[in-house]
Amino acid sequence: MAKELKNKGWKIVWFGHRHSAWGDTSDSAEYKEVTAENIKFYNLLAGKFHKTFNPLKLIRIPWGFIHACYLLLLLKPRGIVSFGGYLAVPTVIMGWVMGIPSVTHEQTITQGWANKLISKFVIKIAVTWKESIKNYDNKAVQIGLPLRPEILKVKKRITKRPLLFITGGKQGSHVINEAVFAALPNLKYDILHQTGNNSEFGDFEKAKAIKLSNYKCVDYLNASEQIQALVDADVVISRSGAHIIYELGYLGKKCVLIPIPWVSHNEQYKNALVLQQAGMAIILTQDKLNDRSLIDTIEDAKKLEPKKLILPRDASQKMANLCESYFG
Repeated sequence: MAKELKNKGWKIVWFGHRHSAWGDTSDSAEYKEVTAENIKFYNLLAGKFHKTFNPLKLIRIPWGFIHACYLLLLLKPRGIVSFGGYLAVPTVIMGWVMGIPSVTHEQTITQGWANKLISKFVIKIAVTWKESIKNYDNKAVQIGLPLRPEILKVKKRITKRPLLFITGGKQGSHVINEAVFAALPNLKYDILHQTGNNSEFGDFEKAKAIKLSNYKCVDYLNASEQIQALVDADVVISRSGAHIIYELGYLGKKCVLIPIPWVSHNEQYKNALVLQQAGMAIILTQDKLNDRSLIDTIEDAKKLEPKKLILPRDASQKMANLCESYFG
């Protein structure tokens, strides 16, 4: 969306996370991707209520409103584009106080806490799935989910053996990485493993020490590289965030999905059900994840006969047009 609006002549600034987790010193994938596009990045220091018990983290909740207010006064934007998440809460609400219009997008089928709250302060809510419209009354319009433009033009490359692409999301997943490390000797595939680069766990360093001819590890993939990996893969092992689900559905990929169990409203499991019901995925819950269950589920997923979901591919243009209609 940032690229789409930038191409239309808008100057973009980004409020996000410089680091992906509390105490992590590595730059987040978000920060790397945004700054690689020469977009100004502001590290918004905000906090969240959901399952937060650390007093130091709770202090960030009021501070997030102060910080967002300061940045908005400094930048004076014509509009705010939000995709939910707790950073959107202080930004959209303080924007509303200042008379700055906001348009938001609900990526998941379920209604997230952040979007439920900020829906009272935004002009319009674009949704990915028709089932989400009922959550937002007359403010909602279905457009689909903005696809990265690379997915529309990348072609599958031929590999010597079936390719297994493993990703725990942009930041990686320590839980998935541990199961993969234990399963590697029994995986008869070419393997591309995106581990993340969390400084606390050091999984990327562990992966680099593995000497197997069929195994390649990376800490991070940019948009083009990630799409190429998804297109090339015969089976994908992944979390089930909104974007990866939509892309896997669009590509019609066989996959093993391991939802994050602690996200609000169990949204990752509900996301995964979309692909499981379409015959594309097998859900492996995290409490049952180990090297043996992972190997068995991969073999079961290999036997699936998926069909691509018919999904809108022009959501970026529709979202940009929606923003321009309200931002002037």
